[in-house]
Amino acid sequence: MPFVTQNLDINSLFPTPLVVLLLGSDDGANDRLKARILAQAESHPSVLKSNRGGWQSDTDFTEWAGPDGAAMLALAGEVATKISAVQTADGFAPAAFAWKTNAWANINRAGNTNDMHTHAGAYWSGVYYVDDGGVEVGGALELMDPRGVTPMMYAPLVRMGIKGCLTAGGSETFQPKTGNMVLFPAWLFHAVQPYTGDAVRISVAFNLCV
Repeated sequence: MPFVTQNLDINSLFPTPLVVLLLGSDDGANDRLKARILAQAESHPSVLKSNRGGWQSDTDFTEWAGPDGAAMLALAGEVATKISAVQTADGFAPAAFAWKTNAWANINRAGNTNDMHTHAGAYWSGVYYVDDGGVEVGGALELMDPRGVTPMMYAPLVRMGIKGCLTAGGSETFQPKTGNMVLFPAWLFHAVQPYTGDAVRISVAFNLCV
């Protein structure tokens, strides 16, 4: 044979991060945060943005979050700092600045969903799941390929058979559990699929801005 493969090196260029972590607490912080959000929903009407049904607070969560909500958002800022870098004359340096934060709470019941959208004016966006409302009850976070349908235009039935590439041109989903926090670029189109549980799914969405 004139040619023999000696090395196959596959690299993922221009990846889009989805950061997932699980926050642990043994002092009832989630229960207190849930009670605070439910009380806020009783006394304040829902705003209407991307949400279809359910209740969504205004972007003033930081004003009424209490110590548990403040601690959760502070941790989100710490994570964002760890995964961010700032360009300098010598290359890149770790981020070392305070993030500007805005946040809002969400309560979804059966059939409630969120349309596809982005968060303009922010660098990182994220969600903390206070109560998942049950397992296997829909409500997955859906994240769209930022390239749109371009990777599927020429041959829709053909896929790049490489880890992380099979959904090119489509979307990925993340099914949350209580205590999960996710962070992703604020420009990434995302939606929430319909929640189908009998309880309520409670979350706090936030933006981290420079």
